[in-house]
Amino acid sequence: MSLTSEQVHLFRHNGFHKLKNRLPEELVEKLKEAIWRNIREEVEPVVRDAEGRIIRLSGVVDRDPVFLKTATCPLVLDPLESLLGPNIELIKNRHNHATLRRASEHRPEGLHRDVRQWSRTIFTVIFYLEETTVENGCTQVVPGSHHFPGVKGRLYDESVTRQLLEQAVPVPMSEGGMLVIDSMIMHGVGRNRTDGTRMSMTMGYHSVDEIADLENPHRMLVRGERPYDGNVPRRQ
Repeated sequence: MSLTSEQVHLFRHNGFHKLKNRLPEELVEKLKEAIWRNIREEVEPVVRDAEGRIIRLSGVVDRDPVFLKTATCPLVLDPLESLLGPNIELIKNRHNHATLRRASEHRPEGLHRDVRQWSRTIFTVIFYLEETTVENGCTQVVPGSHHFPGVKGRLYDESVTRQLLEQAVPVPMSEGGMLVIDSMIMHGVGRNRTDGTRMSMTMGYHSVDEIADLENPHRMLVRGERPYDGNVPRRQ
């Protein structure tokens, strides 16, 4: 479903938008099965916590067809087209991971941006494969902070983030829900204080660069075409 002009305006203003539709329950279950299977089999590349447990699977679109199917389904690309235009690329070397937050895992509270500068921002979509609440550490955002000047990507310095953290708002999401954020927005997650897990998948998208004269293997065209408007002939 495409976004309305009002929804697009709110996204531009606030920097985030909760998509109305949710992933089908059957698709969510297939995603979770694929994630748990890769965790059991310890398929690299992965990220582990201090105890050696796998908490992130990297490069998921190449692990199982269900990940790419989800990342390119109309439930995602239709609203993204309202924000990015008709020509959309999936970024394989940024995000493209599944994350499992466990109850005992502790991360320093703080905020970060997914990119540093406005010139080539990406739009991040978080697919929630389990319900997220304040108790289990749902996503937090600072509305409007994507308009701030460029800074370093990670903001764990208390002197820098104290005021931002005071303005952060939680964004609880249902299982199967999808959240789109401008990657310049300050955001983070809370601590999981429950006995359960918090599983999600994150993908990054941007519009096709119409002056890029070489195809990038880390960019996958998922909708539209790759027009070229450069003033010199495209390299072959």
